[in-house]
Amino acid sequence: MKRAYYSSTISGFCSQAPDEVLGQMTREHSFDLTAFQRNAWIEQATLLRECLLEHEGKIYFEFSIPRMGRRIDVVVITGSVVFVIEFKVGASTYDSADLDQVMDYALDLHNFHEGSHNVKIIPILVATKAPTVESKLEDDDLHSPICCNNGNLENTIDRVLTVCLKQLIDCNEWESSGYKPTPTIIEATLALYNGHSVSAISRSDASTLNLSETSNTVAEIIARSKKDSQKSIVFVTGVPGAGKTLVGLDVASTHIDPNDELYSVFLSGNGPLVKILQEALARDKVARKRAAGEKVRKGVALGEVKSFIQNVHHFRDECLLDLLKPPVDHVALFDEAQRAWTKEQTVKFMREKKNRLDFNQSEPEFLISCMDRHKDWAVVVCLVGGGQEINTGEAGISEWFDAIEQSFPHWKIYLSDRLTDSEYGAGKLVKQAGKNSMVTFKPELHLRTSVRSFRSEKISLFVKQLLDLDEEAARNNLSLIHDKYPIVLTRDLDVAKNWVKTQARGSERYGMVVSSQAERLKPHAIDVRVKANPVHWFLNDKKDVRSSYYLEDVATEFDVQGLELDWVCMAWDADFRYDNTNWKNWSFRGAKWQRIIKPERQTYQKNAYRVLLTRARQGMVIFVPVGDDSDHTRPKEYYDGTYDYLQRLGLKTL
Repeated sequence: MKRAYYSSTISGFCSQAPDEVLGQMTREHSFDLTAFQRNAWIEQATLLRECLLEHEGKIYFEFSIPRMGRRIDVVVITGSVVFVIEFKVGASTYDSADLDQVMDYALDLHNFHEGSHNVKIIPILVATKAPTVESKLEDDDLHSPICCNNGNLENTIDRVLTVCLKQLIDCNEWESSGYKPTPTIIEATLALYNGHSVSAISRSDASTLNLSETSNTVAEIIARSKKDSQKSIVFVTGVPGAGKTLVGLDVASTHIDPNDELYSVFLSGNGPLVKILQEALARDKVARKRAAGEKVRKGVALGEVKSFIQNVHHFRDECLLDLLKPPVDHVALFDEAQRAWTKEQTVKFMREKKNRLDFNQSEPEFLISCMDRHKDWAVVVCLVGGGQEINTGEAGISEWFDAIEQSFPHWKIYLSDRLTDSEYGAGKLVKQAGKNSMVTFKPELHLRTSVRSFRSEKISLFVKQLLDLDEEAARNNLSLIHDKYPIVLTRDLDVAKNWVKTQARGSERYGMVVSSQAERLKPHAIDVRVKANPVHWFLNDKKDVRSSYYLEDVATEFDVQGLELDWVCMAWDADFRYDNTNWKNWSFRGAKWQRIIKPERQTYQKNAYRVLLTRARQGMVIFVPVGDDSDHTRPKEYYDGTYDYLQRLGLKTL
């Protein structure tokens, strides 16, 4: 893929007239070129030509950052420095959002571009009409943004190069080095919807190659099912954060045209995730249209993206209107399929909420039956996470197998041999299914490595060991993690909040997460009964008090499952407490704690903490209250066991 609209040696660039540079950039620009953009490019080229006449290296205009779906205005490599330059032509102020933008670009190169890992990166915001401000030079390889105008950019570049005397950068080697991004699910959705492939926005190292392999395998099964007029169900499994949702979105975005016979729909029962992704897509569509000079209302944009990502319950309700008519989609991708409802839960809901007194199917059986209405072919893709059932009535994966065996024996089954792992709770069923001639095992359908955290791929294993009370293994694993992925511990909430704020740079998102059962954190101004709006919490910026950045509203496991933040502050209440021998499960009712006795509810609670502990991409702080012996609902003993256990694992204390 061509990374920039224009690239050249600095000497080659300086020998060209700005209009020539503009011509090359215009040919690469796929949208209608506005007069504002044209004039901005000319002014950028003119200014940089004057600034770089005495330098050697390379220059890139509109350098692509696929993970973010954005382009850096200019990248200049000269001497031992990579300059990341964002222009705001005509701007008279250095806005905080613009500073975050150029910092985000620099962070992307620093974190994900191999050639930029160990070089000096200087992000510069050029507001051409803004006043001159003094900037101090830092020793860090990744510098804080420097503010410049059109009068002092040349001096700033020269000053940086005077003090940065590291080894010269080989421009050709830098340009050809690998780009291995790990996008958030929101970034990935935007990039896929706008035409990028999963291979362009995901890492390409050997440990994560199977993202593309899995996506291609699913696509091949879909194509074969259509060709042979077969009905197939595909199970895609993976560790937490491995990219299961990414695979589903990749397939859905590939067949987004309703006139395509392979038209696919991405379905999720995760209400917050669906709303957040729909809103993010709509906002992005409006921004892109307006940047191109077109007018579009957000409501219209939202209506368009809702056909791409839908709530599975809306899909179900549509199929209830006519029990014979097949859905328009031949391919349905069910995210978090393990969270589909049991027969008991579905029948109860249908009776009480839909007045369907004769309904007698589980949610998986009904959803498969909807796709089975197609006379020719259909494919159901189940994206399955292990150990993530967190809600009453969530069936796990076994309900899907029961439905196939009892009602759809003519469907072909494709699954990974790893679905027998204990976390999926389907070992016996899978072994039994293996005797069925309709079953095909494909190792490519299992995603082996977490890509949520680019800092360390061992986080999900550490969390599993922590929750399973495998102290020695967890301690050993943590020793391999902490340098790249800090996990710290404190008993002071203000200290915890300050830690995540100081760790984050640019627009890296941070927020506070807690268990939905954490009802005795109220003395710390944490009230789980006050529900945050997940759309505002995940998407709004630092100026909005409803955003995660303010660390006022908290998100629970129901809000954050399937999503992620860069830095997490997790508050640990007495609902899930360690008593020096085992975990104890509690729920606060009325004025006191009550033991949770049912094994399935204990599992839900353990899985809730699994979700909370695996949301951070770069690091987290865990806050365990000190407690108060004068309050019978919060005595110190309720918290000390948990704190001591986490400390024994080797978590650094603040």
